[in-house]
Amino acid sequence: MVTYKDDFYEAVNGEWAKTAVIPDDKPRTGGFTDLSDEIESLMLDATDKWLAGDNVPDDAVLKNFIAFHRMVADYDKREEVGVAPALPLIEEFKALTSFKDLADKMADFELSGKPNALPFSVAPDFMDAQTNVLWAEAPGLILPDTTYYQEGNEQAPELLAKWRAMYEELLPKFGFSADEVASLLDCVLELDRKLAGYVLSREESSDYVSLYKPYDWADFKKLAPELPLDDIFSAILGGQVPDKVIVPEERFWTEFAAEYYSEANWDLLKADLLLSAATSFNSYLTDEIRVLSGAYSRALSGTPQAMDKKKAAYYLAQSPYTQALGLWYAGEKFSKEAKADVEAKVATMIEVYKSRLESADWLEESTRQKAITKLNVITPHIGYPEKLPDTYAQKIIDPALSLVENAENLAKISIAHHWSQWNKPVDRSEWHMPAHMVNAYYSPQQNQIVFPAAILQAPFYSLEQSSSANYGGIGAVIAHEISHAFDTNGASFDENGSLNNWWTDQDYAAFKERTDKVVEQFDGLDSYGAKVNGKLTVSENVADLGGVACALEAAKKDDDFSVTDFFINFATIWRMKARPEYMQMMASVDVHAPGKWRTNVTVTNFDEFHKAFDVHPGDGMWRSPEDRVIIW
Repeated sequence: MVTYKDDFYEAVNGEWAKTAVIPDDKPRTGGFTDLSDEIESLMLDATDKWLAGDNVPDDAVLKNFIAFHRMVADYDKREEVGVAPALPLIEEFKALTSFKDLADKMADFELSGKPNALPFSVAPDFMDAQTNVLWAEAPGLILPDTTYYQEGNEQAPELLAKWRAMYEELLPKFGFSADEVASLLDCVLELDRKLAGYVLSREESSDYVSLYKPYDWADFKKLAPELPLDDIFSAILGGQVPDKVIVPEERFWTEFAAEYYSEANWDLLKADLLLSAATSFNSYLTDEIRVLSGAYSRALSGTPQAMDKKKAAYYLAQSPYTQALGLWYAGEKFSKEAKADVEAKVATMIEVYKSRLESADWLEESTRQKAITKLNVITPHIGYPEKLPDTYAQKIIDPALSLVENAENLAKISIAHHWSQWNKPVDRSEWHMPAHMVNAYYSPQQNQIVFPAAILQAPFYSLEQSSSANYGGIGAVIAHEISHAFDTNGASFDENGSLNNWWTDQDYAAFKERTDKVVEQFDGLDSYGAKVNGKLTVSENVADLGGVACALEAAKKDDDFSVTDFFINFATIWRMKARPEYMQMMASVDVHAPGKWRTNVTVTNFDEFHKAFDVHPGDGMWRSPEDRVIIW
């Protein structure tokens, strides 16, 4: 029998793992996903009743969701219509004759939600987090990360073959001949191979500070001389042209964009756009096409089966209305008592964090005071947003239009809203997760922590659990999100969310020395045959470490404190059973380490853990005192 001293994660979760079953349409199950599955069942039951006309909420937005859901769930109509909705878009892209022809239409394509090869977005300026500015990204790759394209990667050829096989089966259904399919896919794969040499890896993009590369607009335009950026953005931004752009994907723009956006690259670029056009509406077409178009993503994650029709229809229909469904869920399931209790826990955690900052003897006073200033103005959002985004009132379903036409109109509303935010103040009230999502986040640009209602339940949190168990669950999660304000990324942003070095050189060197040790603790650990990347996961691992330290201190304040309850529930929330293919992919792309290591590595840094579970040299969970790392 595995003991707590040998493998803490296994001792807590091993019996659960023996009987836990991964649903056939999912890549994993466990702490977070078990709750997600429960919420999925609840939402499917509720929306089934709504579709049948029972218990329909007296809410205009949700009534439009129901109307859209009814269209999405009408598979008989979808079978009758077949691929017809996609054919006009395919013909439109087939008719493009040159790169200039595309460039002249790019703005219209962007505003209409059509493929356009413009990897731009609007987001807060790192140096002025109160204002939204233009960001220039890079096109995406077929494989999950640039590391897959490196010589010797054994998965890449097999995955690319599966990708190709999927499209060889799919494209003929849209009228493409075998020769057209072969030529199209050859071109797309060639462009993808070229692109892989210039875009950022996930490890590179996980370092926020390195992404901030501002360019004057006049200088940026020169990087792609055949791309008429003034004309394109004047049309998108209502006659205005940006004065600057942030370029996180600098390597793509400085070394490849001139070739990518050129007449010389037209054949490859047209093929890529045509493939996107051909598959733009796949989720809304026949069920055969829906299932077939997910074959590659299922291969990536090892998931053997597509979602059934009912689930697929629900998730597709909810996407434009997700915040409204979240508010409904919170109203049904999240009590005022729970909200008040969690708000109190957040306040307690912030006070504990403050005391820990005040006693951090490795910080100089000036750095300590600036960290406390930042901590004091962190804004917590608990349960659900106060209001829906303004765009939701515009999301009206027209019964006279087809499913795809309504979907296009919904997309246009979101796209127009996105571009309307350029050069405007950041809306700090907007949530980036719905209330029925089992997750939480910290926003360094807004200095906010957000806890949707869905995560505020057992095993993370329950009024039925001991206080210590709650601190080991939701307490550690709350403090984890607070810790993101002081992780390897958050530490570079000030109390206003702007990129600003508030550290002394000596203090930052001490911080770096500690975080480098965290990198070492995780780097190279096994993830189903792949290796954990300590640099990719360091910000989350630092946040876990700070979260446990802070939550543990808070838990100790209770008269009924139980150190074993605390650590056992911390291990419980990270339990996970997953498919090997999924975990191997996650090792390349996920900033989070596997749940086993988030448990076992983190807890070994605490003296309290070693004492509570009688861990000594020679035990699997032993870490020498001199190798233990506590940062916050």
